[in-house]
Amino acid sequence: MEISKEDRMLLAGAEDKYMQCCQQYCITYTNFLDMRQRSLVEKALRESGAGWGDVRCEFYGGYGDAERTLAVFLPDYADVGECPLSVIRIKTPAGGRKLTHRDYLGSILGLGLKREVTGDILVTENGADIIVMEEVRDFILLNYSKAGRTSLLLEEVPLSELHIPEQKTVMIKDTVASLRLDNVAAAAFQLSRAKAGEAVRAGLVFVNSMQSEKPDMQIAEGSKLVMRGRGKAYLRTVGGRTRKDRIFIEIERYM
Repeated sequence: MEISKEDRMLLAGAEDKYMQCCQQYCITYTNFLDMRQRSLVEKALRESGAGWGDVRCEFYGGYGDAERTLAVFLPDYADVGECPLSVIRIKTPAGGRKLTHRDYLGSILGLGLKREVTGDILVTENGADIIVMEEVRDFILLNYSKAGRTSLLLEEVPLSELHIPEQKTVMIKDTVASLRLDNVAAAAFQLSRAKAGEAVRAGLVFVNSMQSEKPDMQIAEGSKLVMRGRGKAYLRTVGGRTRKDRIFIEIERYM
């Protein structure tokens, strides 16, 4: 995994938060990380060999399946739910054009905010719930009134009232020659094995939130796979073998 100047700054910032937690024995946290950034931080923490003592790290984005998460450093007395996240609920006019994730993200960035201060944007039928850092909550409430030509009504709601849209899934039954990542990803995302392998080597595939660039990585039952631009899937079942010695698998893909 190539480490750029921006990556080194990210890792240095995470290390500073860890050291601050150790020295001051208080909760510290990074800004929101995308899946690649989370993978970098998680890998660096695992390889550092540092003794954690009474400090632990959890990745948290406001709900269990969040794609954008904070790296939260916690003393033994603290809980990850104490992180200062806010939910801004947006409502759009009835009968108007339904806004997309891109519409909301583009208009928020148009306020001059950086992507790292906003978490997941959960689009609903008549608006969206946006998870944000508490420090930018008031600014957004005061200044965010339109997405394109669509007027918006905003309010803050408790994290416990977050609207998580129900996701549609489809079960895929297939057989693979082996449980290599490129084989399983090809079955999950309906690609040829060659195309799946290219996506893995390009750093577009994540296994259990960790970026993997090795097509021959072995995938275990229950693993979560994410491919940028294609979505996510879970390897739900690994079964027996066919007469041609291929392995039966069952995958749940989120649409």
